[in-house]
Amino acid sequence: MTDIVLKCSGVSKTFVDGDLKTSVLHDVDLEIRAGEMLAITGASGSGKSTLLNMLGGLDLPSEGEVLLMGESFEKLSERKKGLLRNQNLGFVYQFHHLLPEFSAEENVAMPLWIAGEKRAKAISTARELLDQVKLSHRYDHRAGELSGGERQRVAIARALAANPKCVLMDEPTGNLDFDTAEHIHDLIKNINQEMNVSFVVVTHDLSLAERMGRRLNLVEGRVSTDY
Repeated sequence: MTDIVLKCSGVSKTFVDGDLKTSVLHDVDLEIRAGEMLAITGASGSGKSTLLNMLGGLDLPSEGEVLLMGESFEKLSERKKGLLRNQNLGFVYQFHHLLPEFSAEENVAMPLWIAGEKRAKAISTARELLDQVKLSHRYDHRAGELSGGERQRVAIARALAANPKCVLMDEPTGNLDFDTAEHIHDLIKNINQEMNVSFVVVTHDLSLAERMGRRLNLVEGRVSTDY
């Protein structure tokens, strides 16, 4: 069995608005293997978030294809694509997107409930993950009662709830101060080592990028070897 979790081959993306065509990505090839850590860097507008959306199956390329666990997103129905994504990918964004009316443990358990897991088992799993991100003292706290770093750690725990093969992160430290960002860097590395989860992180944070095992730099939608 292949250890390639995500692969894109010849991926290009052009957005069309009437007669206006804007090319954002150009012929990108990429493989992410099990347990690998990859940083995607580049200036604003270089195509980083667009590429992440392609890797997550949230958008389809104009040319080329993206495969998750050997299956092409483009060839799957919406239902099968959603199932494949939910079973194998976790997502963390710059803004944590926690549900404010729910506690930390309920936010982490939410993907499991949606998948049909019983409440008690989902809460048990959520608490184990909150323990792992050093938030055992925050089980019952709502988002408004948590610091920015704590909210992001809850978001990371939630991304891990379904035991994904890979977690995709879009500027996960973008709203955090230096010290808090450093703690998130360490957390990502520890989870990678302990759980063998792949991480693909879009970031402007060069300190984080340097801690990843590999770096892909985009310049105007093309892969560049210049950092």
